[in-house]
Amino acid sequence: MKVMILAAGEGRRLLPLTQEIPKPLLQVDGKHLIERHVERLVAAGLSSFVINLGHLGHQIERALGDGGKFGAEIFYSKETQLLDTGGGIAAAMDMLGQDDFVVVNGDIYTDFDFNRLNSLAPGVLGHLIMVDNPAHHPEGDFSINDEGLLMEEGICLTYTGISVLSPLLFRHCDRGPFPLRDLLVPASSSGKLRGEYYGGYWTDVGTLLRYEELKAQRG
Repeated sequence: MKVMILAAGEGRRLLPLTQEIPKPLLQVDGKHLIERHVERLVAAGLSSFVINLGHLGHQIERALGDGGKFGAEIFYSKETQLLDTGGGIAAAMDMLGQDDFVVVNGDIYTDFDFNRLNSLAPGVLGHLIMVDNPAHHPEGDFSINDEGLLMEEGICLTYTGISVLSPLLFRHCDRGPFPLRDLLVPASSSGKLRGEYYGGYWTDVGTLLRYEELKAQRG
């Protein structure tokens, strides 16, 4: 499977750090967030990447290059306007191809084992990795029922930004900015979205406070 890493956001809540560096290039324990993603995904046997670029994206391209130093190949989807999570993936569909693909948000930090990601079962449009709700997102996103389907009812969990998605999820979407949730909610309502609970380490590096907490915990 190919991997799409979402790396185009402005990171406004991380100012002033993101005034001069894109969020995925923030460092923890001496390594860029996105570099750690690439290395761990390659170790899991995933070596073909598409990365969308927006705010200060040239720095990400310069840091990762063509992926050769990681044993990977990296292609870049360059956005002239911010397309949000869903729009960013939709704009890169020609590069992602016709098979299921992995999505990873570039601004998370996790110990999730990417070896656990597999192609989707027939009729399934997405498989999302879910965690307990963090303090900044107490309402969560979806619950997981006894059959592993994601639902909007019940005790909800939070989407990690890690998933396997089908290109069929994007077949009728408009090109332009939109959040991925705009596609996930209808897929959930139609019983075509599955989920998996992950109880290990995960954080969304979305604010200065969370970034400082992560560095304090992980170096």
